[in-house]
Amino acid sequence: MARNTLIQVRVEDTLKKDADSLFADLGLDTPTAIRIFLKQAIKKQGLPFDVVQSVPNAETIAAMEEANRISRDPATKKYKDFSELLAEVQNEV
Repeated sequence: MARNTLIQVRVEDTLKKDADSLFADLGLDTPTAIRIFLKQAIKKQGLPFDVVQSVPNAETIAAMEEANRISRDPATKKYKDFSELLAEVQNEV
């Protein structure tokens, strides 16, 4: 008979609640989901999903560069906060 070993992991309360809820929607409990993860990691001899850094696409990079240019342009009107901008827009309508 296989011997069981206890694994303990500390996670934030909200992470556990969110995971419990997700797994319940999938018809699983969290320990079963963790066992599935471990079995898949062994089967694949690595993490069962890609671990990558998110790289923005060309359109996002261009938008970020444009925002930087606009923010440095001395001719660009500045606002102290969003409500000031919103008030101006509402006055124009």
